[in-house]
Amino acid sequence: MTYGPQIEDHTGRSIDFGRAADDYDRHRPGFPAAFFDRLAEARWIEPGQRVVDLGTGTGSLALGFAARGLDVTGLDLSPELLEVARRRAAAAGLPVRFVAGRAEQTGLQDDAYDLASAGQCWWWFDSDDATREALRILAPGGRLLICNFSYLPLPGSVAERTEELILDHNPGWPKAGWRGIHPEQVEALDHARFRDVETFGYTVDVPFSHVAWRGRVRTCNGVGAALSDEAVERFDRELADMLAAEFPGTLIVPHRIFAASGTAP
Repeated sequence: MTYGPQIEDHTGRSIDFGRAADDYDRHRPGFPAAFFDRLAEARWIEPGQRVVDLGTGTGSLALGFAARGLDVTGLDLSPELLEVARRRAAAAGLPVRFVAGRAEQTGLQDDAYDLASAGQCWWWFDSDDATREALRILAPGGRLLICNFSYLPLPGSVAERTEELILDHNPGWPKAGWRGIHPEQVEALDHARFRDVETFGYTVDVPFSHVAWRGRVRTCNGVGAALSDEAVERFDRELADMLAAEFPGTLIVPHRIFAASGTAP
């Protein structure tokens, strides 16, 4: 779910999620099964559809689609994350194709897909270029699906305290405080003249052990993808101490799913 060193953060540092590929593999929760059920109930996905998952990362969306009988191609620029995705697909016996490429210039054929998706990554794309490319590769009436699965830093929560710690180590980190609702993604669909634009959202609780939450946070764009290895280690030690002192036991972390979709003219 990344575009690697081509992205810079607010300080000018390179953002490279491939550096956190191991933590992505072990600790980053993917879209839950109920999310795909909702997509199927809404008829946004159907077996046999040709789908390209943009910024696929470790393949959370791609594998979920393939498990429901879609013909899936996953695209990303991070070789480390693509390798994780390939291993996951092989372990699950799912025939997903994974290719290197960027959302704004996929190199894929015109009118070749019924669905283009982007999960937890749209903010790393050039929105105008990505929607333009989606229109090129989608067949007439094809669907663009932009979806998100974000923890909620609610007042007094472990996520809020974790973000405070991130800001201590990465001052000015711009993504603190997000609530997982993205009107700019709806605006992108409208601006590109997609039709029948719709959204839905809901929250789910996700349990984490302390080890798993630390691993999940190391995948954050403000931590493992941006800070030096030494800075990540210092942050992780402080996070472990804070969790032990303030949040003993299993962590229950609310997450919000938000999806926006429209069909190509």
